[in-house]
Amino acid sequence: MLSDVSIVIPNWNGAGRLTRAIRSAQSQTLAPKEILVVDNGSTDSSCQDATDAGALVLRFEQNTGFSRAVNAGVGECSTQWVAIVNNDVVLEPTWLENLLEGCGPDTAYASGKILNAGEHSVIDGTYDLLSWSGCAWRAGHGASAVLFNEPRDVHFVPLTAALVQRDIFLRIGGLDTRFESYLEDIDFCLTCATTGLKGRYVPQAIAYHEGSATLGAWSPRMVELLSRNQVYLVAKHFPNRLTRAVLAGQLLWGLLAWKRGTGMAWLKGKWRGLKSAHSLRPSKIEAALLRSILQESEDEIRKLQTGQNDTFWEQYFRWRGR
Repeated sequence: MLSDVSIVIPNWNGAGRLTRAIRSAQSQTLAPKEILVVDNGSTDSSCQDATDAGALVLRFEQNTGFSRAVNAGVGECSTQWVAIVNNDVVLEPTWLENLLEGCGPDTAYASGKILNAGEHSVIDGTYDLLSWSGCAWRAGHGASAVLFNEPRDVHFVPLTAALVQRDIFLRIGGLDTRFESYLEDIDFCLTCATTGLKGRYVPQAIAYHEGSATLGAWSPRMVELLSRNQVYLVAKHFPNRLTRAVLAGQLLWGLLAWKRGTGMAWLKGKWRGLKSAHSLRPSKIEAALLRSILQESEDEIRKLQTGQNDTFWEQYFRWRGR
């Protein structure tokens, strides 16, 4: 029986891994109505691979960014739910069935437990958390796969592998295309959460993520985009743009970038963000609700980081005076 779910897979030069993602989507115990690959001007065999595998293909002539690809894909669908799945993700056969079963009538978006594709005993991510610095953290990243087994309501889900209600996605306005890639899911979920919408974490829904397969971990392009988008996120949502927490987090993240040889990309991203931040008018949301969400999220980061010896977060909370 077909479900009222479409699966959208954004792609750019993902030949090889894209076929694996499509095959795992086709192998779901609850079959999706359709599988749509949105191709961002790939120059490899991605489009032909997707067609040969039986997926529908929506093709752009050039790389328009992850956000535009997702928006276009969701817009093409007609189902109640749309699953957004990265091309470097492999889904367990019960992923979609378990995720839908874990959603309540008021669930707007949901994610499951994402494991490291190369080492299934390690968590790649669960749900996301956001600090007052504008820096986000994927809860459980690097932890044992036996942890984070309790379903719960969450504010943020990673669009690495997630389920969204199509009507809500379109009503919110989809992903902000100015973000292109990175933190676009945090921005979207924060907009949803501050309008009273709820997300859900369903650990029984398992997926495997290769991670940074498109641009590479700590690549200059990734660092530049993330650095710029941190500025966008603060400018768009935070009531006070320049605080001790923002300065602490952004400078510490910059030090990490310099340590990994991508300091110039960090500077370039910050400069690009600051130049255009004035165009991002602060979102019209209830300040008390925003503060509550951010405080709850940062408190959970601090709790989960206790005893983890993560230098970034240790120094951040020290600089914060907490």
